[in-house]
Amino acid sequence: MRRSPAVLRPLGNRDAAAPSVPRVVKLSVIVPYFNVRPFITEALRTLRANVRENYEIVFVDDCSTDGTPDVVAAFVPQLRCEVRQIRHEKNSSIGTARNTGLRAATGEYLTFLDGDDWLAHGYLPALVEEIERLGVDFIRTDQVRCTARARTVYRAPIGPRGVVLDPRGLILPDTRSTSVDYPYSWAGLYHRRLYDAGLMAFPEGLHTAEDRPWIWKLHREAESCAAVNHLGYYYRRGVQSSLTQIGDTRQLDFIAAFDQLLRETAEDPDADRLMPKAVRTYCAIITHHLGQIERFEPAVARQLKAMSAAALRRMPQDVLDATLSTLDHGRSSRLAKLRRRPATAEAAA
Repeated sequence: MRRSPAVLRPLGNRDAAAPSVPRVVKLSVIVPYFNVRPFITEALRTLRANVRENYEIVFVDDCSTDGTPDVVAAFVPQLRCEVRQIRHEKNSSIGTARNTGLRAATGEYLTFLDGDDWLAHGYLPALVEEIERLGVDFIRTDQVRCTARARTVYRAPIGPRGVVLDPRGLILPDTRSTSVDYPYSWAGLYHRRLYDAGLMAFPEGLHTAEDRPWIWKLHREAESCAAVNHLGYYYRRGVQSSLTQIGDTRQLDFIAAFDQLLRETAEDPDADRLMPKAVRTYCAIITHHLGQIERFEPAVARQLKAMSAAALRRMPQDVLDATLSTLDHGRSSRLAKLRRRPATAEAAA
């Protein structure tokens, strides 16, 4: 297995004098983080309430500057399992950090926890039990969205629960929300064979929407999945340092992410069936950002319009025509106007 060029420091309660016995790791929990000191202790406490001796935790510090790694290191003795700490030499992106964790992980199953989120007690063992009972490549779970003191249950858009499903069959229809519109990598558990088959790597260097090509590839190429009713992932919203709250050029990485999604979909044997869904989703994300354009810096707002216009012109035009004809008047007219926008140098930035 390839290793990250980052520094790898295994930690844990190993007996140096013990005989060398192959150790079977049931679950690897990959925890990427960057400057989340106010929140990391809650994540660590809930990991303590979830881990078993045959689990491992892989912390990936994406070059934090606020002392978060010190908090993690001080807590490690309380985690009764194998722990690895990796530090990037320079700040990169959440997808790159997850890839680093994936390369270091050794578990039969893999999952993720973002450093500013937390888990319910016993959540991870319950997921391991479910995926082993079902024998699928991956399982998907619901989540609790947390904004200040508000808590909202957000369900994965998959109807049948606790049964084996075909991931490819969950991509369509294009006219409603489906499993690929629920891209959260931490909302599930994944068998190691997916990583070994090259299906779990995230696009490197993208600061947003990095999980969109990832979730599509998983659904196009994995053989089996299931949705389960274990509610136990708490997703913290509204963190000021989060990219969802920042209006700089990093937000525009969604263009590169969806361009990759379209390229890969075009190469699929079912491209004619799947492309309308890919194009419609791309259009929905563009209109979402245009609808919140006031939160962007003026120069970034101009770049957003220019890059979005260029993206519309790169889409299969017959599929785009059909998509615009099915959208509501407001979104359709906004996209049609943007599509006619003259090309500028900003679009290539």
